[in-house]
Amino acid sequence: MRYSYAYILSMLSLCSLGQESLDFPPPAKPLKVEALATLGSIRVDGILDEKDWQRAQVVEEFFRREPRQGGAVKFKTQVRFLYDDKYLFVGVFCADFLGAEGIRIPDLRRDFGSSSDQFSIALDCQNLKQYAQVFETTPYGNQGDLQNFNGNNWDSGWNTLWKVRTSRTDSGYFAEFAIPFKSLRYDKPEGDEPVTWGLIMTRRCLRDYEVSSFPPKPQSVSVFRMTYAAELSGIKPPPPAANIRLEPYTLYQYDNIQAGAESLRSSKAQLGGDLKWAIDPQTVVDLTVNTDFAQADLDQAVNNLERFNIFFPERRQFFLENSGIWAGAARNSIRPFFSRTIGLQGNFNAEPATIEIGSRFTQRTAKRTIAGLLVRQRGTDVSPTSNFGVARYLHNYGEENNVGLMLTYRLDEESEDLNRPANYNTTITIDGQNRPNSQVSYNYLLSTSIDEETGEQGFAGRISARKFTNKVFLSWSSELTDEAYNPKMGFIRQSNVIRHSLSGYYILRPEKQDWIRRWDPGLFINFNHDATNPTNFQQADIFIFPIFAWFQNNSFLELAVNPIWQNINFNFAPLGLEIERGNYFYNRYYAQFYTDQSKKLSLSTGTSFGGFYNGQNNSMWASTTYAPLPHTRINLSYNLNDLRGVGLEEEDLQTHLVTVSTRFALHPRLQFTTFYQYNSFDQQGRWNLRLSWEYQPLSFLYIVFNDTQMPGSLDVERFQEQQFITKITLIKQF
Repeated sequence: MRYSYAYILSMLSLCSLGQESLDFPPPAKPLKVEALATLGSIRVDGILDEKDWQRAQVVEEFFRREPRQGGAVKFKTQVRFLYDDKYLFVGVFCADFLGAEGIRIPDLRRDFGSSSDQFSIALDCQNLKQYAQVFETTPYGNQGDLQNFNGNNWDSGWNTLWKVRTSRTDSGYFAEFAIPFKSLRYDKPEGDEPVTWGLIMTRRCLRDYEVSSFPPKPQSVSVFRMTYAAELSGIKPPPPAANIRLEPYTLYQYDNIQAGAESLRSSKAQLGGDLKWAIDPQTVVDLTVNTDFAQADLDQAVNNLERFNIFFPERRQFFLENSGIWAGAARNSIRPFFSRTIGLQGNFNAEPATIEIGSRFTQRTAKRTIAGLLVRQRGTDVSPTSNFGVARYLHNYGEENNVGLMLTYRLDEESEDLNRPANYNTTITIDGQNRPNSQVSYNYLLSTSIDEETGEQGFAGRISARKFTNKVFLSWSSELTDEAYNPKMGFIRQSNVIRHSLSGYYILRPEKQDWIRRWDPGLFINFNHDATNPTNFQQADIFIFPIFAWFQNNSFLELAVNPIWQNINFNFAPLGLEIERGNYFYNRYYAQFYTDQSKKLSLSTGTSFGGFYNGQNNSMWASTTYAPLPHTRINLSYNLNDLRGVGLEEEDLQTHLVTVSTRFALHPRLQFTTFYQYNSFDQQGRWNLRLSWEYQPLSFLYIVFNDTQMPGSLDVERFQEQQFITKITLIKQF
C-alpha cells in the first residue's frame, strides 16, 4: 500500500506540471519495489505456477511513453521479483486481449532488434546512475543482453549467463527470468542488510506501437537512462566473490582457392579460447588466446559514390564487449580507436589476421572507469606482426558528467619479407560529456596522433551541443581533422577537413489525427572546408525533410530535398568515373516508405534521384521480408545506381546489388542462416551458410560455409574461394 501511495503521488506531481513540462526531471525520491526470498524451489519454465510467485509484490503501474506520453496503458504488464541464494528471479505477465494471435516477432535470433514485441529489465547493481546491465526477451523466449553507458551508448555484444523461458496463452504471454548473482556486478552487502539496486523495466507491444515503462520517463530520454531508475530492494545476495568464466574452443577449417588455372587447398585444426575473471564487482580481466571469429557476420557490400570513407561496423563479439567505454565510440566521424584495425588485414570483408594473444582490463566504480587492451597480431603475407595497446581513464562527476583520457599505441614489427622497417603510431585523446539537465548535453573530443613512418603529428577534435525534448531536437557540432592526423588504430571519415553541422526538427504528435503517430519536419545543414586552408571550400548541403512521419499502423514515409554544393580539388573517381576538378551545384530528391516491419510480410522501398556532379544519378532500393512464423524468415533486397553522363568522359554506369538472406529456427537455440550477395560492379558473388546450436547456455556448435566468386574476364583471371569451418565452444563458470 505504501508503494501505491508513492506512485499515485508521483503521478499527481507530474500531471501538475502541465503540458509544458512533459520533459520532467528524474524524481527526487525514487519509487521502490521489493523482492522476496523464496520459500520453495523455482522451476524456470515460463508458467509462474509456484506459490512463491503469489506472495511476491506485483508491479503493474507502468507509464505510457508511446504513442502518446501519459494516459492509460492499453497493454497491461505485471512483474514480480523473487530471489534465492543463487538467482534473482523475475516473473512477468504481458497482457494482450488477442493472446498469441497478437504477437509480433519476425524471427528467433539472439540479441534481436526493435522489430519484436519485447520486455526488458535494466539493473544498476552498483547504483552508478551511468551504467546498467540489460536483460531482454520476446514472447518466444529470444534472449538479448547488453550493457548501457550514460543512457545513450550501448554494447549489444556483451553476453552473460542467464536463463529465460516463456509461455503464450489466450490472454497474453508469461516470461520467467533466472539471473545468476554471479552474472551481476554488485558491491558487498553491509552485514545482513538487504541491498538496493537501480531498476528500469520496459514493455514494447508493436501491434499498436505502445511502449510503457516503470518507473516513468519522458519520451525524450532513452529507455535506459538510469537517473530515472526505481529502487529494487529487499534482496540479500551472497557476498560477491571472484568468479571465472572459461570459454575454450576447437576448430577445423578447410580452404580451397582457385585463381585462374591455379588451385590451392589447405586445412588446419586450431585450439584457443577466452577467459573472463571477475576479480571483484568492479574489476574484470579478459584473456583471449589464438582468437577466432569464424561465426561473425559478413560485411555487406556498399558501392561508395561519396568522397568519404565508408564505416563498416565491428561484428566480433570479443571487441564488441565494453566497446562503449572508448573515446569517440558514440560517433563514426572521428574514432581514435576502432577495433576493426585489429585482427583484420583490411577494411571491407577483410581476411583475418591471427590474434595470438590479447587481454582486456576493466574497472568501473561510481567515480571512475579504468580500462586497457593489449593484443598481439601474427604477421601475414601482406601485413607485419603488430602489437596494439589502448589505455582509458574516465572520471565521473555530478550525476551524468564525465571527462576522460585515452592513449593508443601500435607497433608494427620489422619484416624482411615485406621489406618494411619497424614503426609505431600513437594517439592521445581527451574527451568528455556535460549534461546540465536531462534534455541538454555537451560533448567534446581533442586528439593528436604521432606517426613514426611519416614523422608527422596530426590533430583532430570535435565539440557538440544537443537539446532533445518531447517537442524539439536541436544539435550543433564542429569537427576538425587535419591532413596529418593518422590514427592507425582508429577510423576517420575524412582527413584535412573542418566540418560544421547544424540540425533541428520539430516533434509533432497530432492528438486529433489518430492515424499519424509522429511527424518530425526539419533540416540538416553541413558545411565542409579545408583544415590546411580554411578559406578553401569543400562541400555544403542542406537536407530538408518536410515529411518524416510514422503512422499509427507502424508504416513510415519520408520526402526530402537536398541541394548540394561541391568543390572537387583533388583526384576523385567514384566507381571509376573520373570527376573533372571544379565547382558543382545540383539538387537531389529523396523518398522512402516502409510498412510495418513487425508484420509477417513487410516492404521497404526508396528512391534518390537528381543531379550528380555534371550528370545524373537515379538510385532506388527495395526490400521485402516474409516471416510466416517466427521460425522462418526470408529477406530479399535490391539496390540500383543508374548514372548518366557523369565525369570527364560523360559516362553511363549501372550497378546492381542483390541480397538474399534466410533464417530457419527450430527454437531460439538452434538456427540455420543463409546469406547471398551479388554486386554487378565487381561481379562478385558471396555465400555464407551457418548452422548454430546453443547446446547449453552460451556454448555453441557452429558449422559455416563461405564461398566468394568472381567470374573473371580477358584481363582478370577467374577467382573462387571456398571455406568450410566447424567450431565448438564451451562455457564453464566457476
